[in-house]
Amino acid sequence: MQSFRTEIENPIVAKDIIDLEKKISLFYEGKIDEERFRSLRLARGVYGQRQLGVQMIRIKLPYGKLTSEQLHRIANVSDEYSRGRLHITTRQDIQIHHVSLDRTPELWSELEKDDITLREACGNAVRNVTASETAGIDKNEPFDVSPYAHATFQFFLRNPICQELGRKFKISFSGTDEDTALSFMHDLGFIAKIKDGVVGFKVMIAGGLGSQARLADTMFEFVEADKIIPITEAVLRVFDRYGERSKRAKARLKFLIKDIGFDAFIKLVEDEHKALSVTSFPINTTGFNNIIDVSLVEIPSVEIEDQKAFEAWKLSNVIEQKQEGLSAIGIKVHLGDFYTDKARILADLIKNYAGNEIRLTLRQNILIRHVKNELLPFFYIELQKLGFAEVGYNSTLDITSCPGTDTCNLGIASSTGISAELEKVLKTEYPQYANNKDITIKISGCMNSCGQHTMAHIGFQGMSIKSGNYVAPALQVLLGGGVLGNGEGRIAAKVLKIPSKRGPQALREILNDYQLNVKVDESFLDYYDRNGERYFYNLLKPLADTLNLKQSDFIDWGNEEAYEKAVGVGECAGVVIDLIATLLLESEEKIENAAESLLLNQFSDSIYYAYSSIVNTAKALLISEGEKTNTHSGIVSQFEEVFASRINLELPFSEFIYQIQNNKPTKEFAEKYLFDAQSFYKKVDAYRVSVVSDEN
Repeated sequence: MQSFRTEIENPIVAKDIIDLEKKISLFYEGKIDEERFRSLRLARGVYGQRQLGVQMIRIKLPYGKLTSEQLHRIANVSDEYSRGRLHITTRQDIQIHHVSLDRTPELWSELEKDDITLREACGNAVRNVTASETAGIDKNEPFDVSPYAHATFQFFLRNPICQELGRKFKISFSGTDEDTALSFMHDLGFIAKIKDGVVGFKVMIAGGLGSQARLADTMFEFVEADKIIPITEAVLRVFDRYGERSKRAKARLKFLIKDIGFDAFIKLVEDEHKALSVTSFPINTTGFNNIIDVSLVEIPSVEIEDQKAFEAWKLSNVIEQKQEGLSAIGIKVHLGDFYTDKARILADLIKNYAGNEIRLTLRQNILIRHVKNELLPFFYIELQKLGFAEVGYNSTLDITSCPGTDTCNLGIASSTGISAELEKVLKTEYPQYANNKDITIKISGCMNSCGQHTMAHIGFQGMSIKSGNYVAPALQVLLGGGVLGNGEGRIAAKVLKIPSKRGPQALREILNDYQLNVKVDESFLDYYDRNGERYFYNLLKPLADTLNLKQSDFIDWGNEEAYEKAVGVGECAGVVIDLIATLLLESEEKIENAAESLLLNQFSDSIYYAYSSIVNTAKALLISEGEKTNTHSGIVSQFEEVFASRINLELPFSEFIYQIQNNKPTKEFAEKYLFDAQSFYKKVDAYRVSVVSDEN
């Protein structure tokens, strides 16, 4: 357990890992309460599972990029600390399940040897920055968005402005107007544009899925590329200050904009301009413009036994790159799950015969990049050996699903079980959909939409349904969602709820009706709109009858025992209630962080740590008085109202704390603001001591 202390070269990373180890020890000793510890470990990629005593580890992989060396490293870690299974998420991450908590620091340290992080993969922070998997190779892209996604990831990793948000914050980069990174469902979505020869982006804001899905607004039709980081910083500052914290269901950016209005929100963003750490951030793309040289890669001699199958695979799974003579190969990964033995062989293949790079995709697949066209027969045979040559990449047959009740606390009904059954139906009864890119099927185990069911053409959501005194697993059927392009999308309509065991028949009814009644050149969405929601409700209504349920209907897919609805506390972005003592301890830690940042000339970071310390200190005192602390702005106004006459600050509290907004991040201001934070903490501490003394 001690090895990582000396082997990690980056002192910031080493400190992070050592701190996690210390916090785990304090938690086991009962010196950190469970709720606060949950928040801390989530920010370090450690997520509680449905199964007691083990954790899920989420590995943060910006825009899904992996080298051979990194994939080997992840495989080794999974074998050592887990069970050899890797799960690709809809945010281009990899998850490892069934990890012991006390081994997580050691696991993290092993990953960092190949520059792989867990930091902020979960929790109330900026999550993994996603991007089109074809970025850099797409013939239709105006430019490669990969360096911009990478720069955004790096800038906000460990950045104090987004460490303790009210909830998670998601960012995506789409390489073309097809919007393959789904900007319309993100807190911030960037779509590549070139205007008058200038590289830039269309900016979408405040989209989201979940139980109350919302399509993103257009924030800017076009901004220059050097403005995207300042814009993101300003948005995060506003979200941190005004976003809800106590009511978890209302703690996303989409609700803040809904509450105060789009124009008011934009005004708040503009007001942050003076305080920003940077007002222009040019992004160096040099490292991403290098020509991929695979000219020396040998071409093994192979023989294709089934030429027809090979051609079908090429048609379905191979993408011609914009780089002449090269192609990308899509691997359809069933439910996003693959295993370390195959991962290692794949890693060696891309190192020896391709450009040493894969991209994990938003549909839980793998894309091998930079393959010489002459090597396609060789790759076909090698991938066949691994079971990775199944046709249907990014097609209707390629169902997206979250882990659901397999491991997630929030899962209501099995998503992986029904997904497997639906794929069987599609393969055996509808093989013609292997090349259909018009219809997407997505499944989530609960309303949170981790499987993105609310934006699917055909979506299913895990639920429960009553039949007399018994409860059966169920599926909400949704229809009519989808990606329209250029920042526009559709949210699927909730048609009706059916017992889970009737999910395959529901799919048959929909597809059979579609095949029978679709008009020439009519898309699925046009077909849906022409008929209307009521039509599909009537079509599926017989399947919703709960009076004729059989015993098997009370057993969920993939299970043998009778269904029991068991929903735990969700951790993916939970809002925690901190103890007063813990809050004050955190205030002290943030003052220390502010001082350390100041010594490193990181003035903006120092200022924000000082601000966070003042907020935490004020929050602790308000909680001690039984006051509400829903938002940072609410804390400021409440503290001013309750304690203005009790604690002398020489300035109104709002003016005192909002110095952060009205001053540039200079050394002089950073020093002053740190002194202010220290003085405020001492005054509050003295006040608490006097109050306790009076009570005794």
